[in-house]
Amino acid sequence: MDVDGAAVAVIAKSRVLKVVSTQVEVAFSNSMIEAFWRSLKHQWLYLNSLDSIERLRALVEFYVDQHNTQMPHAAFHGQTPDEMYCGTAANLPAELAAAREQARTARLASNRAMSCDRCLGPQASLPVVQIPP
Repeated sequence: MDVDGAAVAVIAKSRVLKVVSTQVEVAFSNSMIEAFWRSLKHQWLYLNSLDSIERLRALVEFYVDQHNTQMPHAAFHGQTPDEMYCGTAANLPAELAAAREQARTARLASNRAMSCDRCLGPQASLPVVQIPP
């Protein structure tokens, strides 16, 4: 059987699968998992026959395994999710250290840019002291 959106809708209506959608452009949205599921559907499920729930489960299991272990991701600079999660990605420690330092520098700059009435008094003219890492 060829699978299209209508076939998936029939399976969803049978209560075998539950269709869940989220809001877009919301900071607390789970857009990353939504993007993953969209890729799973369009790059894999719609291209295969969904004859039974067992077949569906096997296809999803295979795709998730391949996604995590074999497929390089642009967000990870060509590394796989497993390489990033397990810490075996090339240059991961250096990249994490650089990201930590960049975040720390931005946080300090943001904190120092804030001012209030108390800060504008005599203490405002004190020199900025470098905080060691």
